[in-house]
Amino acid sequence: MYLFLCMLAMADLVVCTTAVPKLLSLFWFHDGEIHLEACLTQVFLIHSCSTMESGFLLAMAFDRYVAICDPLRHSAILTHPVVGGIGLAVVLRGTALLSPNPFLLRWLPYCRTNIISHTYCEFMALIKLACAETKIRRAYSLIVAFLTGGVDFILILCSYVLILHTVFHLPSKDARLKTLGTCVSHVCVILVFYTPAFFSFLTHRFGHRVAPHVHIFVANIYLLVPPMVNPFIYGVRTKRIRDRFFKFFYFSKHINKSFLLMSNN
Repeated sequence: MYLFLCMLAMADLVVCTTAVPKLLSLFWFHDGEIHLEACLTQVFLIHSCSTMESGFLLAMAFDRYVAICDPLRHSAILTHPVVGGIGLAVVLRGTALLSPNPFLLRWLPYCRTNIISHTYCEFMALIKLACAETKIRRAYSLIVAFLTGGVDFILILCSYVLILHTVFHLPSKDARLKTLGTCVSHVCVILVFYTPAFFSFLTHRFGHRVAPHVHIFVANIYLLVPPMVNPFIYGVRTKRIRDRFFKFFYFSKHINKSFLLMSNN
């Protein structure tokens, strides 16, 4: 679980590092310009790492499934090489499927306007600026979205159906509640990630009557809120992470107090 959490945290960090600096310069300094190459790089990193986040959530769902439905073989099934192989497969999938996006956008003629109605470079936002036929590119984007986030979400639902089937066959109510309690953090992260993701995806492609500011607001929530909320969810729910945080906080407080005493002397 901790290895998968580390992978998810790295993907969150890349997404934030890619989008937030330009986002802050836009709001603080009104610097709304970005070079096309930088914009396309942002498109690739944001979409590929978001796809990786979805894959890591699926891997964590598989971890929960094995831990609950086949607990005696958990350590034998999810060995370090297997976990590393799953993480590598998720990274390669996100990289391979999203690598064509910058090239598909680079080859389009942009003769309508050069103003993106967004706070960061997003595939559908750039597609709408093109003055050429984009049906094939839109279809590719739709297929990739289904093969990644759509399939991942379906498999996560299947894993939780099997988990619930196992939990409800446990003999006591306390055992059922304790077992379900191990899944609360993961379920919260899934809801935080997929709810704005699906809403943003569907409104971009089918919600033509949705106001532009709603698109922008939901897209920013989808990009910024999950990386911000995930550490709090797992930090509060996971005892080892919580204890390590309090230990670090106490140690830092003690060091600062020592420095203050030295300066007073």
